[in-house]
Amino acid sequence: MMTHESNTPAASGFHMPAEWDEHEATWLGWPHNRTDWPGKIAPIHWVYGEIVRKIAPGEIVRILVNSERHETQVRRILKRVGVDSGRVELFHFPTNRGWTRDFGPIFVRRNEPREVAIARFRFNAWAKYPDWDLDCHIAERVAETMGRRIFHVRHGGEDVVLEGGAIDVNGCGTLLTTEECLLDDKVQVRNPKLGRGDIEQVCRDYLGAGHVLWLARGIVGDDTHGHVDDLCRFVSPGTVVLCEEKNAGDENHWILEENRERLEGFRLQDGSRIDVVRLPMPEPLYLDGQRLPASYANFYIANSAVLVPTFNDPNDRIALGILADLFRDRPVVGIHAVDLVWGLGTLHCLTQQEPAA
Repeated sequence: MMTHESNTPAASGFHMPAEWDEHEATWLGWPHNRTDWPGKIAPIHWVYGEIVRKIAPGEIVRILVNSERHETQVRRILKRVGVDSGRVELFHFPTNRGWTRDFGPIFVRRNEPREVAIARFRFNAWAKYPDWDLDCHIAERVAETMGRRIFHVRHGGEDVVLEGGAIDVNGCGTLLTTEECLLDDKVQVRNPKLGRGDIEQVCRDYLGAGHVLWLARGIVGDDTHGHVDDLCRFVSPGTVVLCEEKNAGDENHWILEENRERLEGFRLQDGSRIDVVRLPMPEPLYLDGQRLPASYANFYIANSAVLVPTFNDPNDRIALGILADLFRDRPVVGIHAVDLVWGLGTLHCLTQQEPAA
């Protein structure tokens, strides 16, 4: 049964582990909202099947479904692609969309005594869309069903809005985010009363990551207005990959160069410099004239593999090679994401890790 705590996770010894730490499970919301993938929902189900097939050998995959009918569809697809049904758990938690990274529970862990809990941020559909009444309750439903303690994230007497894709942590106290996403006071404003210092205090108290590194803007085409998981990710406690656009005529070129300059001046929580590895960008992809957020940085680190979105692009091979050199302890696997990115997100946006207790 879930418990509401008045103290903060950090005060009780909790922190958000790095994504490469051992998982108990990966959470996914099975797709059903046809407006997320206009005219493409059918192939998306099979892409999800492939994602589950690659994750399940190393951890449990916990999938949110809307109904018995939805569950039947999911089990049929997973059986056909060869997923071991014993590695999958389905939960009848209706959702508005499938972007579990952003509305799902953010898990925190402490070592003594060993416990996994949930930091529950408020979700309001990226301060952009009106339909989030189901998604915003998923963290509570997971906490109650799984028997996890839940910390409701509040600051100044109000709930704090934050999506999982807006942050990335090294598990040692440092967190990456962007000013565009969390500090913009005009576009998709999440927390109009909170400034830089307030956000940093929230990250310290609820995620155990008070050393916040502020990048500038996210990539063009990102519907979230600046999520960091499309441009810069930790791959070890002291190393990040940062997307690079070599074409100076591309809109992303100077955005990414400004972020590179910032990273070169940053220090980690222990005062050391960050090792920055450049990750290429694929050629731009468009849907009905709208640029899509195609990026190799939206990879997901599972126990059994690192899943990387690929785009039928010459840089697919280069990006996979760079990440394979950085992740020597598990295979790096490409997942075809040309259809997936029509939904304005790919692999990291769909997944949420639950650390091993």
